[in-house]
Amino acid sequence: MANHKATEKDTRQVKKRRERNRYQGKTTRNAIRKVAASATFDDAAKELAGTISMIDKLAKNNVIHKNKASNLKSKLAKKVNAMKNAVAEKPVKAKAKKAAVKKKATKK
Repeated sequence: MANHKATEKDTRQVKKRRERNRYQGKTTRNAIRKVAASATFDDAAKELAGTISMIDKLAKNNVIHKNKASNLKSKLAKKVNAMKNAVAEKPVKAKAKKAAVKKKATKK
């Protein structure tokens, strides 16, 4: 147990900081999961900016290491870009097939 007033105060401050850090960390992890589980690219892109901001704040306040923050942001961006590419590739392939069929039909 603390024997000095300053030590008692420090203990109270540490407890407050720990609770705040745990809350912010958990909220950020949930936001990361939400972005990763998004069904469409548009939803993921909307959530990505806010989530990256949350990750940056955690790194700025030394809740997580700056390299971990960078890795998390990179992984999220890759997932969202993969969604974008998957959405972009499907319609292009379908249009290309239709155009090829039309060309064959006109040649006969």
